[in-house]
Amino acid sequence: MQNKALIFGINGQDGFYLTKLLEQNQISVIGISRTNADLKGSVGNLDFVESIIKNHQPDYIFHLAANSTTHHSALFANHEAISTGTLNILESVKQHCPEAVVFLSGSAMQFKNVGTPINEKTPFDASSAYSVSRIQSVYAGRYFREKFGLKVYVGYFFNHDSSLRTEKHVNQKIVRAVQRIEKGSSEILELGNIDVQKEFNFAGDVVEAIWKLVNQEIVFEAVIGSGITFSIKDWIIYCFKKINRNWEEFVFQTDFYIPEYQILVSDPALIKSLGWSPKINFYHLADIMMENF
Repeated sequence: MQNKALIFGINGQDGFYLTKLLEQNQISVIGISRTNADLKGSVGNLDFVESIIKNHQPDYIFHLAANSTTHHSALFANHEAISTGTLNILESVKQHCPEAVVFLSGSAMQFKNVGTPINEKTPFDASSAYSVSRIQSVYAGRYFREKFGLKVYVGYFFNHDSSLRTEKHVNQKIVRAVQRIEKGSSEILELGNIDVQKEFNFAGDVVEAIWKLVNQEIVFEAVIGSGITFSIKDWIIYCFKKINRNWEEFVFQTDFYIPEYQILVSDPALIKSLGWSPKINFYHLADIMMENF
């Protein structure tokens, strides 16, 4: 019988690349989201989640659903999708499908960031509504793993992108503006601090790390990143260089946007010890995103 996976929050870039990877491994995928999915509904609804897990008896469950903003205005939306969603999945697995492997997505933003590489031993920091929900989710996962023996994994994602990103993400915002400028637009790109340094990982690489993680039983929580940073300015320069334009003629820096950090970088030694390493580097990622319009 073919193995089966449920993906809560399938509509994002991670859900897309994870689906491709699972299908390549002969695993049947059922996607769940509020809109445009095999099954439509909220992971925050216990009855909905319980019925899916009870009826489908999945081998794998991936919880990717989230509102990807750290703004306080998303406090309850994040709590419902991330915190409550995690509890709904784990309790339903405990009751109806205790052998299932559960993956919970975590974030670099839930750790205390002092500018040095972040790893699994770095303490959490409830610095935003988003991080509060992520931290609650991890502690729930640890509780069900330690108390009930469920196979619960957590991957802490650092910045990653693909052509599937929307323009609310700064890397894609820059790419799309550069593409329009190449076609004749005279627009000015308004950005905040472009000296901020972060990782530029590829979503397809990140889901391969997830797959490595959930298919072993030694490591249950791992930071997923490259450990290599570039500045937003580096990204701007490279993208404009590809269309032979001077970026300084099209970029206006404003003080209105205050960055949440000056540098955000991982220490990926643990996930690399499982045999994973990223295949797509900064320049290749920019090429991929610039070539898609």
